[in-house]
Amino acid sequence: MSLSLKIIARVLTTLVLVVFGAAIQFQWNVVGRFASTERVRQTIATTKLSSLINIEQPASVGEVDFSAFWQAWNLLESDYHEPDKIDPKTMTDGAIAGMVASLGDPYTMYLDPKDTVRSTEDLAGAFFGVGIELGYVDSTLAVMSPLTGSPAEVAGVKAGDLILRIKDEAKAVDEATNNISIVDAVDKIRGPKDTAVTLTLFRDKNGTEPFDVTITRGEIVVKSVELKIVEQGVKRVAHIKLSRFGGRTDGEWDAVVAQILAERQKIDGIVLDLRNNPGGFFDGAIVVASDFIPKGIVVSQKGRVSSQDFPSTGSARLADISIVVLVNRGSASASEIVAGALKDQLQVQLVGEKTFGKGTVQDIRTLKNSGTMHITIARWVMPGGEWIHKEGIPVDVEVQDDQETKDIDEQLLKAIESL
Repeated sequence: MSLSLKIIARVLTTLVLVVFGAAIQFQWNVVGRFASTERVRQTIATTKLSSLINIEQPASVGEVDFSAFWQAWNLLESDYHEPDKIDPKTMTDGAIAGMVASLGDPYTMYLDPKDTVRSTEDLAGAFFGVGIELGYVDSTLAVMSPLTGSPAEVAGVKAGDLILRIKDEAKAVDEATNNISIVDAVDKIRGPKDTAVTLTLFRDKNGTEPFDVTITRGEIVVKSVELKIVEQGVKRVAHIKLSRFGGRTDGEWDAVVAQILAERQKIDGIVLDLRNNPGGFFDGAIVVASDFIPKGIVVSQKGRVSSQDFPSTGSARLADISIVVLVNRGSASASEIVAGALKDQLQVQLVGEKTFGKGTVQDIRTLKNSGTMHITIARWVMPGGEWIHKEGIPVDVEVQDDQETKDIDEQLLKAIESL
C-alpha cells in the first residue's frame, strides 16, 4: 500500500476513535422538533462532538488502550492475502458500525453515505422490493407491517412474522438472519423488479414449524394517507387509512382533512386506521394528533439530560367529529404516539389488537463523511406517563380480523359500530 494511502487510513481511523470518545460523553439538549431524514438539522455543530474533534481528545479515549486496534489494522495491511480489498474507507465505516452495534440497541445504527441516500429516498418516494417494514421482536428480525397492496401482503406475509432466513439465488444469498442489521436485511430482501426472494418465516399461533414464502419483487410506491367514505347502516363514516409518517404525509393529510371538512354535514364520524403503520417522522405524529386535540400534551420525551413535553399545535380542525382509532400489532412508534395521545387526552376508544410497543425516539445526525447516525436519544411516554416500550398499548375493544373472510374487515366494522 502506498504511503499516501496509509496516511489517509490513519486520518480516517483517527476520526473513528474521536467519534467513539465523543459518543461516550455525548449530551443532547432538546431544541424544537426532532430531526427527520428529509429535514436533518446540522445540530452536530452545537454539541460536544464538534469541539472534541477540533480541540481536544476526550478523557475517555485516553483511558483506553487502542494499541490492539492499530495492531489489527496493521496486520491486515501487511498480511491479508488480498491487499486490493484493503479499503480504508470501508474499514472505517465498518469500525463505526461495529462501535454503534456494541450498544445492543437495534434502533441505534450507522448508515454509510450510500445507505443514507437510500433511507431518504424510502421515506420520500418509490423503490423496488417486496413492501415490508422491518423491525425486531426480542432481537429477531421481524415484519413490523406489510405495506397495503404490496407483493408481501399479496403473498400472505403478516405483521409480527419473524424472518429467520433470506434466500435469493440470483444474488447468491442464502443465510440466516441471526444478528442481522436492518440495513443488511433490506439490502438482501430488495432487488430488481420481477425477481424473486424467499423468506423463511415463523408465525406465532401457526404451529411450531417455520415456513417459506417466495415473493416476486415489484415497484413500491407508498401513499401514506387515503380516505374512503364508508356507509354502514345509517352511519356515513370517513375511514382514514394512515399507513406511515413520511415525507408526503403532511400534504396528503391536509388534503384528506379538507375533503372531510367539505362534507362535514354528511359525515357521522371518523375511523382513524393506524393498522400496520410502522411510524416515521416524529413531527408528523404531532401534526395529526393536533387536528383532534385542541390543547394539552400529545407526547412527552425523557432524554438523557433533559425532558420535554410536546403540546398540541391547537389546529384541532377535526375536534368536533366523533372518532375511533384502529390499531394492531403492526402499529408502532409514531402511530402509537397518536393512538396514545387520543386515548389519554380524549378517551378515544382503540379497537383491534394491542400495538407493537416501540417507545424510543431516534434522532438523525449527519457525519462529516455524509453518513448518518441514528441515535436513540430518548424514551417517549404517553400523556398519562406510561412507557409502552416492548409492551404496546392495549385496546379498549379487542377484535381479530378473520383471514378467511377476505371481503369483510371485521375490525373496521367493529370500529364503525363503536362510534
